[in-house]
Amino acid sequence: MTNSVLPFPVTDKETIPGADRRPRTGLLLGIILTGQFMALLDVFIVNVAAPTIRTDLHASGAGLQLIVAGYTIAYAVLLITGARIGDLLGHRRVFLSGLALFTASSLACGLAQSTGQLIGFRFVQGAGSALMIPQVLSLIQLTFTGEARSKALSVYSAVIASGAAIGQSLGGVLVSADLFGTGWRPVFLVNVPIGLVLLVVAPRVIPADVRSAPERRRGLDLPGLLALGAAVTLFTVPLVLGQEEGWPAWGWICLGLSVVLFALFTVLESRLARRGGAPLVSGRVLRAPGMARAATMIGLAMAVNAGFLFSIALHLQTGLGDSALRTGLTFAVAAVFFGGVGLNWRRLPSSWHRWLAPAGFTVAALSFAVLGLALRGGGHGGFALFAGLAGIGTGLGAAFSPTLTRALGAVAPQDAADASGLLATVTQLGMLVGVATLGTLFLNRLDVAGPHPAAHAFAVTAAALTVVAVVGALLGLRRDKA
Repeated sequence: MTNSVLPFPVTDKETIPGADRRPRTGLLLGIILTGQFMALLDVFIVNVAAPTIRTDLHASGAGLQLIVAGYTIAYAVLLITGARIGDLLGHRRVFLSGLALFTASSLACGLAQSTGQLIGFRFVQGAGSALMIPQVLSLIQLTFTGEARSKALSVYSAVIASGAAIGQSLGGVLVSADLFGTGWRPVFLVNVPIGLVLLVVAPRVIPADVRSAPERRRGLDLPGLLALGAAVTLFTVPLVLGQEEGWPAWGWICLGLSVVLFALFTVLESRLARRGGAPLVSGRVLRAPGMARAATMIGLAMAVNAGFLFSIALHLQTGLGDSALRTGLTFAVAAVFFGGVGLNWRRLPSSWHRWLAPAGFTVAALSFAVLGLALRGGGHGGFALFAGLAGIGTGLGAAFSPTLTRALGAVAPQDAADASGLLATVTQLGMLVGVATLGTLFLNRLDVAGPHPAAHAFAVTAAALTVVAVVGALLGLRRDKA
């Protein structure tokens, strides 16, 4: 239930060497968007499979969170670096490398025999996505021109908008089908034959000479990457494991070290920028009017999105005994409304646009409150369940897409690529924090005695989701300084 962020601005000013001998663009578009779709699918498909994975692998609640979050940690931290590697080494080469890594790790995930193995392979899968996904828009930008580019971008947006709904529904179908008694494993193994076909066909279709213009090629920031990766990991893992382990001393030490490493990351980025280098996060972009506020709002929207999906999946399947298929189809309601708003909000009068984000957060907050009240008694909530899901999808769609667009429009053209990379990373980090914090809250409240512990846990989590959405609405009401 999230959109991807453009890793750089789309413009007609760039061309590719040999543009007059463009490849079969329809087939090329189909190949790279299929790769993008597979990677998007694996963000959402695991939510529906999570309860079955928990039962089959005897995973703890914390282990389940790391299975979901491991993919996002690697993807979030490596995304900007993946885009730069594509600029430096060529987009076809890096797309194929990412696709091969993603396909191999999907096979490994599907064959995993323990929670630890699955967590590790999910990290690798996220790294493959971080290499593959940034190349998709680069290849569209550098291969298509004029009206053909506009049409390609429309298809690109449609794939993004449909990824959440199809991912969750497909996950439900695959888990419920229990093919050959494999349970949850097909949600990963389905990527393997598709990936192998793409690896055979793609080298014959994607031209080898598609390269970014020299002025767009940015150097790698390895010290910044290492500091950010370590900081995010040291912050996330204690949040996930802390409650289950009784908040041991090592957890607090890791959280303290994460603060130190985030500070070190800031220092490293500032020094690199002063030397004329290309830091992962540009200070000039962060200082752009409204950027810090927009990034915070995007992070909040994605945090409540991810925390909600994780907790409601466990409640529906564990607490209410719904099948994976029914859960996936239930999720699709919110995903469809999210995608619909993301694709159509620009049709509204422009004078309304600045109010869409606070209004969206408000609608989401009311919807979380309605769901919490409707489900607290241990039932399905009837019509309130679907009304709440529709409201959440509509509200988060209105909060996310306009905020993203306005933030990118506020930066200078030469900073648009850095701004896009920053917001893409914030999107993924928001989802990561949502699973780590709100997911932990849900799992913690499952231990409370009562006739409907899962319903109680979700009601408490829904209250927290409501509060976070209200904070987002208040941020949206603030005016930016000129």
